[in-house]
Amino acid sequence: NVKIKFPIAIPYSSKISKILENLDLDVIHSQHPNLLGSAAARWAKKKNIPLVFTWHTLYDQYAHFAPFIPQKLAIWFAIRNARNFANRCDQVIVPTPSVGEIIKNWGVVNKNITAIPTGVEEKQFESPDRESVRKKYDIRDDETLLLVVTRLTAEKNMDFLVDTALDILKNNEKTKFMICGDGNLKEGLMKKVADAGLSEKIIFTGIVSSEEKKNYFAAGDIFVYASKSETQGMILSEAMYSGLPIVAVRATGAVDIVEDGKTGFLVGEDEKESREAVQKLIDDENLRKKFGEEAKKIAREKYTSEVCAKKMIEVYENAINGFQEK
Repeated sequence: NVKIKFPIAIPYSSKISKILENLDLDVIHSQHPNLLGSAAARWAKKKNIPLVFTWHTLYDQYAHFAPFIPQKLAIWFAIRNARNFANRCDQVIVPTPSVGEIIKNWGVVNKNITAIPTGVEEKQFESPDRESVRKKYDIRDDETLLLVVTRLTAEKNMDFLVDTALDILKNNEKTKFMICGDGNLKEGLMKKVADAGLSEKIIFTGIVSSEEKKNYFAAGDIFVYASKSETQGMILSEAMYSGLPIVAVRATGAVDIVEDGKTGFLVGEDEKESREAVQKLIDDENLRKKFGEEAKKIAREKYTSEVCAKKMIEVYENAINGFQEK
């Protein structure tokens, strides 16, 4: 049996249609090209107002979520649908500039593409408690904690990250690794850790609630990330906001967020290179603090919800003005 663990929207509702009918709208913004995307396009046409679309996903990295469809066909179908939808819109939002280049290569010819990341909700990160999490999982003051918050699924490249961490932990007695999240790879990863005899040093917390997330970030010392499927890497923005230096695989999303040698290290998908970057930060507490402070500063300047909302309002105004001039 195939289990799909995410909701699928039904794009028709007589109740919502009545509500929309009576609203005086200036713009319609769709977050998806299919299902609700078709509803958004229909209402934008009906109301004669501009249609804005945020392209969130690198579809070629997510074909394993549809195991009942041949992978190449699933990728082609998803990209074609999103491309066609983007080309119909008045404005396309991408989370980072590198995603903008990718979708152009996929055939998006829309001239109105703007990069705006999803902002960090600052209230969620007020007054974090570092000690509560470290005490709960028996992390001593003199131990360095590597941290990742992610889904434990294929597109997040967790096997590579755990393999790298195993080598690091074998050579660093006072280092532990905390993995926050769940997914279909969890059992296999836990077995790999147990077979290496490192179950006491690699902690699987399961899913962390949004209320508790700030405390887990605060508990960490170095944020490590290996995903190659991110359009933005929202979790990287949150880690930076929390003052963590980053070691991330050089990939879409990460390359736009992490400033190599300033807020962390960008590395190739190479265990030796990743291990050496993490080791530098384990060995040098001053460098960790320096990168962490710079990460915190940049996150507050560029990646808060308030900063990003202001950019989005500008996009809406441009879309409305451009639509009226047609």
